[in-house]
Amino acid sequence: MKNKVIFLADIQSFYASVEKVRDHSLKDKPVIVAGDPERRSGIVLAACPLAKKFGITTAETLGSAKLKCPHVEVVRPHMQLYIDVSLQISRIMEEFTDLVEPYSIDEQFMDVTGSQRIFGHQFEMAKKLQIKILNDIGVYSRIGIGPNKVLAKMACDHFAKKNKVGIFRLDKDNIDQLWKLPIEKTLGVGEKMGKHLRGMGISTIGELAKFPVELLKKRWGINGEVLWQTANGIDYSPVTVKTHNQQKAVGHHMTLPRDYTKIEDIKIVLLELCTEVARRCRKKGYMGVTVSCSVRGADFNCPTGFNRQVTLPVPTNYDLDIFHAAYKLFIKYWDCQPIRSLGVSLSHLQPAHQYQIDLFDNYLYREQLNTALDSIWDKYGRTAIYRASSITNAGQAHERAHKIGGHYK
Repeated sequence: MKNKVIFLADIQSFYASVEKVRDHSLKDKPVIVAGDPERRSGIVLAACPLAKKFGITTAETLGSAKLKCPHVEVVRPHMQLYIDVSLQISRIMEEFTDLVEPYSIDEQFMDVTGSQRIFGHQFEMAKKLQIKILNDIGVYSRIGIGPNKVLAKMACDHFAKKNKVGIFRLDKDNIDQLWKLPIEKTLGVGEKMGKHLRGMGISTIGELAKFPVELLKKRWGINGEVLWQTANGIDYSPVTVKTHNQQKAVGHHMTLPRDYTKIEDIKIVLLELCTEVARRCRKKGYMGVTVSCSVRGADFNCPTGFNRQVTLPVPTNYDLDIFHAAYKLFIKYWDCQPIRSLGVSLSHLQPAHQYQIDLFDNYLYREQLNTALDSIWDKYGRTAIYRASSITNAGQAHERAHKIGGHYK
């Protein structure tokens, strides 16, 4: 493990950088990529370095960003373009190593241990990769280096992103630099967990690293040990191209264009979500037995909602099976307050061809129906056929069919 050389390459302000390459007139202007404010999705998804100098941050509202920088250029997202560019960057990385593992759309791990004989020392190789991505794609990458994935990730986030060359290595020889950082900078520690750790007298990553691991395990189980290992730069997980092949769940989440208050309207969207989850499961060749329903309230100042699940008696990838389970969860746990977002997922997946037939249910009929629907959607697109309820004012299926990840393609 100590001889491994792992890269985490991150593209600076990915969406905004791609937009500047797409439209050269934006090159020297502050740019943000944001959703559609008219449909209540006006949130900053990415801000270029020039925009960030005005104090604009990711996830703030479009209105707030424009107050900070009235002349900022606002670009709506082009999600298909970002996916295509991300794949192009993956192919560039594969010129350096065959071990490339996507971490997110703009971050990818690389195991370059065996590539140094060809491309030179790790820092030399990182620079070559950086230049190659810049010349071929036009975007700037920052590269964290470490003996494992967790150190490479934190090297990139906390050091490579802040130095002039955009490259930094973190290992046992300089881990004390990491230990000086606030506890919230630990990979996997958010605001809530940070408060818990500070309540235990742990305010820096170094204090977490030196805290008795047994006490952390006693409070949080295996997650407590993972936190301790992360702070100490311990990570045994390999870089693997098969990470995303073994899917654990299939889900679909939707931020609503307005407050939904009527059960009749919510029911329509819930059915659309279940239809999409079922379609994705069939596309991937899965069935599942655990249905989850998640809801978030409309009040940002006093957030409400729930995330509950139920296990079905037999596995399924049929939309109405999923819907009936999700709807029961919704009715049971909804507090009747306006909702802003809704999500459904199916987990505990298994291959679709390995299921036990329910003798009291004609599953063959449903399989034939699913096959017919999937054939129509594959040939003519997602707007070719959908339920009549989706053409009501509450329905979102037609609008969502033109989007990827909630944003227009």
